[in-house]
Amino acid sequence: MRTLTHRFHDETGLSPQKWLLSQRIHRARELLESTTLPIDQVARYSGIGSAESLRQHMVRQLGVPPSTYRANFQYGAIGG
Repeated sequence: MRTLTHRFHDETGLSPQKWLLSQRIHRARELLESTTLPIDQVARYSGIGSAESLRQHMVRQLGVPPSTYRANFQYGAIGG
């Protein structure tokens, strides 16, 4: 397993766990930008699980909670 982890890191620059989380955050961002789904559904559909977990990860990675992200980046929010 160590070899796989090292090769994965060499290819992506991230551990498998961090890469997966980044993909989940990316999907959550897409859903927040393009849908009006409730935050708890965005969390579930992106594989993060709960709205609280999504909030914690987004604040840690992006500096804003999902509601603020959606308000700033949802299609049509800024003259879209």
